Amino acid sequence: MNGPVLSTERLDLWQPAARDLAALHAVLADDEVRRHLGNRPTSLVEEFNRLCRNAGSWALYGYGTFMCRARGQDELLGICGVFHSWRGFGQGLDDTPEIGWIFARRTWGHGIATEAAAASLAWFDEAFPGRRVACMINDTNLPSLAVAAKLGFARYGEHADEDTTLILLERPGR
Repeated sequence: MNGPVLSTERLDLWQPAARDLAALHAVLADDEVRRHLGNRPTSLVEEFNRLCRNAGSWALYGYGTFMCRARGQDELLGICGVFHSWRGFGQGLDDTPEIGWIFARRTWGHGIATEAAAASLAWFDEAFPGRRVACMINDTNLPSLAVAAKLGFARYGEHADEDTTLILLERPGR
């Protein structure tokens, strides 16, 4: 890898690489980080699979999740980007671009997720004009719902199972 794909005022956004596995696992090892992601322990196997899904979206569709670092630094702060999704419950989240973000707890409350997501969406809109982007957020994850609202996402539905209610949001193509 020669360098980041995108840079913002505070962040460098890179495509996923094999070297990111340990750092991704470390970010997701925090129980609070996973609280709205199914609230179950993670493992190197699970994070290897996440990393491969992220890289696979890039390989198959030309867009995906970025590995986010402080500008000019190597430490992974989190992941964010528009990736190709197939959730299996329809409602506009199968075979579609979906945005998502997961960041280390120490970054929370500093606008990092909003900055990374805005840059990801701007890149996606330029590379793939006119595409709708969806997202799903746990109904108890008020900070992420606020980020989605700042980015212009509007609620269009929900998906509930025995443990969780997910708010389904979309942003029409630009």
